Amino acid sequence: MAGYDPEKDQVLKKWESEETGLVISINRYGDGEPKLQIGPRVIIKPDGSKGRTVKAGRLTIEDVMWLYERIDEVKEELAALAHPLK
Repeated sequence: MAGYDPEKDQVLKKWESEETGLVISINRYGDGEPKLQIGPRVIIKPDGSKGRTVKAGRLTIEDVMWLYERIDEVKEELAALAHPLK
């Protein structure tokens, strides 16, 4: 069995919350099915600049509301990229 190949890992679409730093993205590995990834989170420093990335972990109400506001766009993008349902 072959190992992980970073060349095959693709980010097809990405969204980032300016308020909380939460990142969601549609990813695909090789010719596999596109899938939604929640996280990582980009740490927002007190001066407003971006810091390191960390696991998304538990979501705050601000994260959930931000995700909720984008879910229809995410669903449309994912449906357009996905293989036809059988």
